[in-house]
Amino acid sequence: MMMAVAPSKSLIDRMPDVRGRLSVGASLAKVTWFAVGGPAEVLFKPADVDDLAHFLKQKPDDMPVTVIGVGSNLLVRDGGVPGVVIRLGRAFASIQINKADVTVGAGALDGNVALAAMEADVSGLEFLSGVPGTIGGGLRMNAGAYGAEMKDIVVGAVALDGKGNRHELSADDLGFSYRKSIVPADWIFVEAHLRGHAGQAVDIRARMDDIKFSREDSQPLRTSTGGSTFKNPEGHKAWQLIDDAGCRGLRVGGAQVSDKHCNFLINDGTATANDIETLGETVRKRVKETSGVELVWEIRRIGVALEKGMGT
Repeated sequence: MMMAVAPSKSLIDRMPDVRGRLSVGASLAKVTWFAVGGPAEVLFKPADVDDLAHFLKQKPDDMPVTVIGVGSNLLVRDGGVPGVVIRLGRAFASIQINKADVTVGAGALDGNVALAAMEADVSGLEFLSGVPGTIGGGLRMNAGAYGAEMKDIVVGAVALDGKGNRHELSADDLGFSYRKSIVPADWIFVEAHLRGHAGQAVDIRARMDDIKFSREDSQPLRTSTGGSTFKNPEGHKAWQLIDDAGCRGLRVGGAQVSDKHCNFLINDGTATANDIETLGETVRKRVKETSGVELVWEIRRIGVALEKGMGT
């Protein structure tokens, strides 16, 4: 266990001059769906792509960088995140549609992209309305739901590497597989090129309504949660393995396995990040013991853990 991240003025002093917003010791619990976790040592919201590229080119090589979206599939540990946490804002949320081609910023919300496509009579993107998060996160993990994945609609993307160099990527370059792409972990997606097909708004809306009703019926949407916790192992459903292991409703502190959907962990309002991670690891252990299957986290976990008994 490590000590909590302390806001660092020296880190700010080493930052390149940027046009975007810098915040020392910014709370990350406020921007994650779990509503837990410690602060970012420094939070950086770039003004635009050029500002982000400038930062990456000029920053010291030993400066840690972590990129987050809207925190829908993210667990920030209680000790916070050292270094610079980058969060893409409105400048990265543009949506442009030309016939069936959709060009979007990596910071655009998946649901907003689905709505814009519907309004333009573009079908094939409806599943995005059931994927919480941003397009950038969807590219990173080949997000999917309701029978479709990003790989089905992505024709290309733009990313900046760790030195701020721009890369135009084809669908093959992305190397999508189940909840994964092969793009280097330190590259930051800034844009995606998607392609749907001609449709009718009324039919698209009906499909999106079906997805909405299905989510509301089967998922604990009105709680503090992080979405699907574990990837589905080949040949299995994670939720079924968890249920069969007797984990439905299992609690650790203020964290609980959802009674509504066993592959969701929820915060009852009193949980710490450690409660949630400990509960997840307990579930993994019980599933391994009962089925022999080792569950793999789908939720991204970042930051440092606090020593037991320490506050945030």
